[in-house]
Amino acid sequence: MHKKFVNHCTIDLTIIPDSPILIKSGKEGADPTKPDMEFVETYHAGGRTIYLPGSSLKGAIRAHAERIVRTVGGDNNTQKLWASDPMKGDYLPKNLSSHEIYKQSSFTDQMFGNTSIASRLRIEDAYPEKSKPVRTEERNGVAIDRVFGSVAVGPFNYQVCTAGEFKTKLHLKNFTLAQLGLIGLVLRDLNDGWFGLGFAKSRGLGTVKIQLNKAVVQYPGCILSEDKQEICAFGTNKKWRNTFLLGVGEFLTENDAKSYGFPDKDSQDTPVAAQEMALGFGVELTWQERTVNDLFERGVRSWSQVLV
Repeated sequence: MHKKFVNHCTIDLTIIPDSPILIKSGKEGADPTKPDMEFVETYHAGGRTIYLPGSSLKGAIRAHAERIVRTVGGDNNTQKLWASDPMKGDYLPKNLSSHEIYKQSSFTDQMFGNTSIASRLRIEDAYPEKSKPVRTEERNGVAIDRVFGSVAVGPFNYQVCTAGEFKTKLHLKNFTLAQLGLIGLVLRDLNDGWFGLGFAKSRGLGTVKIQLNKAVVQYPGCILSEDKQEICAFGTNKKWRNTFLLGVGEFLTENDAKSYGFPDKDSQDTPVAAQEMALGFGVELTWQERTVNDLFERGVRSWSQVLV
């Protein structure tokens, strides 16, 4: 399904530290004035700044998505909904066709990828918002010997971010509505502090708040009818009301949807009316800041149907 591009969702969000956070740099410098553990840095917008790498965000999101799937499903392919065990390595037979690879992959691997299929989810690096400057400080710590109760390692110092806002975007392509719903559940739990980001999460670090700024769902292979009341797919006679949120299976033939395991009926009505994309080609639905949860609520309805 990576050969086609039938739907795409972009979620614009802001990550706000609720407790100190630290995404550690992978190397230590020779400067003795700097802490033992430094925040990862890069050059952005003309200067050097700390940031939250997209790879770190994706890893945390994937790990929690797998927890959710294992909680309501399982960890082996004998169940309808399952997440693979990363410690067991490859589980797919060799020489499978592309649709069979997707169909036999776990629910989370279908979204985040594995050694045989590419990910459908892309997360941009989160950079500080200029209007909300970041604030960092140094903290001290020691590692305690669990047998003797004495200091095993340390003291050491580490850099944390205590204030600021980091903006990023999540991109999900060729998605089912159930997959979109799972992303909504993960972001909800991250905002509620059920899991955190970065270093020392079990010691009070890493909790954040999530501010949903905007969400855009696009259908690049569609146009609006002349009266703007219907979404029309190119090359087929498929049409939907202009307020419909559509999963990937809606755009495929019945045989193609069945070969990949996509539900061919995968739609939800919404209060949002579709508009033309830039240049007058393609269709998009936009949820503004206070209405993004409405999008996820409709995705979770489809997610709930997968559990039945």
